[in-house]
Amino acid sequence: MTTRLRFLGASCFEIVGPRHRILLEPFLDENPVSPYTVESIPKPDLILVSHGAWDHSADAGPVAKRTGAPVCCGADVAARLADQGLPEDQIRPTIWGLCYEFDGFLVRPVECHHWSGVTLSDGTQIAGTPLSFIIETEPGVRIYHFGDTAIFGDMKLIGELHRPTVALLGCANTAGLPDPGAGLAASGEMNPDEAARAAEWLGVRYAIATHYIEPAEEAYEFCRRVAHHDSTGQRIALAPRAGEWIDIEPTEGDADLPSLLWGGTSPDFDLTKVPTR
Repeated sequence: MTTRLRFLGASCFEIVGPRHRILLEPFLDENPVSPYTVESIPKPDLILVSHGAWDHSADAGPVAKRTGAPVCCGADVAARLADQGLPEDQIRPTIWGLCYEFDGFLVRPVECHHWSGVTLSDGTQIAGTPLSFIIETEPGVRIYHFGDTAIFGDMKLIGELHRPTVALLGCANTAGLPDPGAGLAASGEMNPDEAARAAEWLGVRYAIATHYIEPAEEAYEFCRRVAHHDSTGQRIALAPRAGEWIDIEPTEGDADLPSLLWGGTSPDFDLTKVPTR
């Protein structure tokens, strides 16, 4: 079995597993490098939205309305989708730690150090909780999407508990898109070195740069620093261009990792040594 990832620009990815298609962070029509529009993207089995920023969520409602796909997101984004007329049975509001199964594949929202907020059609503003995600598409393939998080120490714990094999890690700004407000953004939520350290803490086999329109020096610096921080000597660092596919195949040992459904218990946990009454 093989899981395929396709980078669509900004932080948007298409994940095609053995039986399912997942759309992460839908930002299509105003995305200058996306190979898809709202009308042309293939029907996903699930849409995941980490937070309410326009370059992560702008097209969640339109794609969901056109395709009937469910959306898993925070409570603020859920309120905006309902305000846009999406039926309640297509919306799954969630928060860190709640693991959901969607027709045979698993999604776990995990801690994200960022912000989130939306504005409804009547002008009401709602603040919400940002999310990162771990998606298990098949045995031995778990994909972590950073959801715009900044680096934080408990990424080590996420790596220990949930054993992601792939990490999609922001290491830049979404350069070339409007950035209103005072001052100039000097870095993304993680700079290349922070994102590379996060890959080491998460313990992933594939570290994939994201949060840009076209890969530039920050993305390539990320790849260099992944190699510098890699204690395994085997980590693969990639800086994809929009439209590029990446094939992820489970390697020996990965497929034996316990399912997210049971909490991602470490493989060295020996049930035969648990006392019984």
